Amino acid sequence: MSTEVGQDRPLAQHKGVVRESTPGGVHLPVEGELPSIEGATAWLNSQPLTAVGLRGKVVLVQFWTYTCINWLRTLPYVRAWAEKYKDQGLVVIGAHSPEFAFEKQLENVRRAAREMGIDYPIAIDNDYGVWRAFDNHYWPALYFVDAQGRIRHHQFGEGEYDQSERIIQQLLGEAGIAAISHELVSIEGGGAEAAADWGSLKSPENYLGYERTDNFDSPGGVAFDKRHVYEAAPRLRLNHWALSGHWTIERQAAVLNKANGRIEYQFHARDLNLVVGPGARGTSVRFHVLIDGQSPGPAHGVDVDYEGGGTVTDQRMYQLIRQPKPIADRHFEIEFLDSDVEAFVFTFG
Repeated sequence: MSTEVGQDRPLAQHKGVVRESTPGGVHLPVEGELPSIEGATAWLNSQPLTAVGLRGKVVLVQFWTYTCINWLRTLPYVRAWAEKYKDQGLVVIGAHSPEFAFEKQLENVRRAAREMGIDYPIAIDNDYGVWRAFDNHYWPALYFVDAQGRIRHHQFGEGEYDQSERIIQQLLGEAGIAAISHELVSIEGGGAEAAADWGSLKSPENYLGYERTDNFDSPGGVAFDKRHVYEAAPRLRLNHWALSGHWTIERQAAVLNKANGRIEYQFHARDLNLVVGPGARGTSVRFHVLIDGQSPGPAHGVDVDYEGGGTVTDQRMYQLIRQPKPIADRHFEIEFLDSDVEAFVFTFG
């Protein structure tokens, strides 16, 4: 979950069983009016919507950016709520406020939405007009709006899914929708959408651009915005990383200038993800990953094969490792076999 702006593949499976929520409402104070959403620069899956035009509807606004792992793990729930309650007066709006420059490209957002099964309205917030109107600070963030256009609740970050659905049910009831089911959706996220293994997670996200990186251990440190031959560190401590090969570390990303460059990372988590993309649209970059010096085998992520091979084809988050228990400190390496790749941030789960 991040607080800076402009300057976190297989779909979830729905279980057949449901859990009963507790009938009866809770006090939801008025936090303000639904602000203007007309700052959106474009819309997907819908004609442009307005706050005035949404009066009479219960509205759920979620701020997201498609490479954010924290948002991605909430998506199975938001997608399920949008489908379950759409005929009862709920309108879900995904306000896509980009973190990285490539997330401003409409075709990238359109592709991500298609692959992730998002068919509810998306407000493209490239200028952060909607973000600022809400005075928002987080990905992901949910705002719950009643049929009178008043914000009645918010949820920042992951979790509290049962409470969130109960609030949707309560606001629909207040709007006069009869026979609201008190059943709750039951979700088992798959692939990168699976809930984090919080008990084993000891590695925070870390950016590879110099603006926000931590714990870079290649000898000599960062050569800012300069083509440079980096060397691996003799030994990495937990949550430290290093480069080897011919790279340029830019403000937002580490860019590989020549083939066979490596990134090494010492981490402690079930999942290791990397936001990465080819430097030029329509190109691809082959890579190979190792964990503790070996092919990942059963610890491979959804974007890697058993032997550790994979290909970067789009600018997105790639799940590279999902290790089975026991979870322990691991040494991760990725070698890019082709040049012109941009690596942005490691995330974990």
